[in-house]
Amino acid sequence: MSSKLWGTDPSKTAVIRQVTDAITTVSVPFLRIGLLKFGGRATITKLSSGGLVVFSPTVLTDEVASTVTSLGGQVSYIVAPDIEHHLNIGPWKAAYPTARVIGPTVLYQKRQKQGNEDVPFDFSYNSENKNSLVLPEDFTRDFELEYWDNHMSHEIALLHKPSGTLIEADLIFNLPSKEQFSKTDIDATKGFWTKVSMHLFTSLAGKSQQRFLWYGASSKGRAGFNRSAKVLDGWEFDRIIPCHGDVIETGGKATFRRLFAWHLAAAEAEARKTK
Repeated sequence: MSSKLWGTDPSKTAVIRQVTDAITTVSVPFLRIGLLKFGGRATITKLSSGGLVVFSPTVLTDEVASTVTSLGGQVSYIVAPDIEHHLNIGPWKAAYPTARVIGPTVLYQKRQKQGNEDVPFDFSYNSENKNSLVLPEDFTRDFELEYWDNHMSHEIALLHKPSGTLIEADLIFNLPSKEQFSKTDIDATKGFWTKVSMHLFTSLAGKSQQRFLWYGASSKGRAGFNRSAKVLDGWEFDRIIPCHGDVIETGGKATFRRLFAWHLAAAEAEARKTK
């Protein structure tokens, strides 16, 4: 199964890049349902305390493990950001057993039903505790966290405060995934299904992704989704690191506001009604 997702040799195809002094990305080829060239990405952030936060871990190859060692070697937190981004948390937890795991409660339940490795979630987010769950100070010193319990994938998004970077999984796509396929012989822009997915999930122009967010991603709980959008709108960020597609190095806040414009307007309208 993993070879269909990430290719037969992730050691040769992963692109490891230092984005900032504190942030390193591991970008890999990833095919959704074997057709859609979404790409995948882990984001490793060094905390002010010296520990590492690994968001949406990719395959733990020797090269990635060496990168972790070069960054100090202390993985303090593993973030499984939604119900789709979790397949590698078992090997990472086994390699770094003192790391604490953050993820949605519904993901833990899904993993139990599927028979995945039993990786306990130290900080398990759900609708009831999303505003009361207290994370350790070494994490909150550098990060803000918003749990989108009304997103179809139950998203956890992070703001790395020192660099003004939004780190997210399936909240915003930025296709095509050129960096993630750059070490393969696959063209990230070609193919019928690729062009369809690029049309739906580009962040650069048009309203296709905006419509997907409104009619698809938020359809099961739009009011709560709107409130989460309002929270992120209050964050200060310029860069967006998505799991799928190229990093948005600058102009990320404007991109976010354009894609979530309908949700932000609805949140404002609701706020006016309750005054």
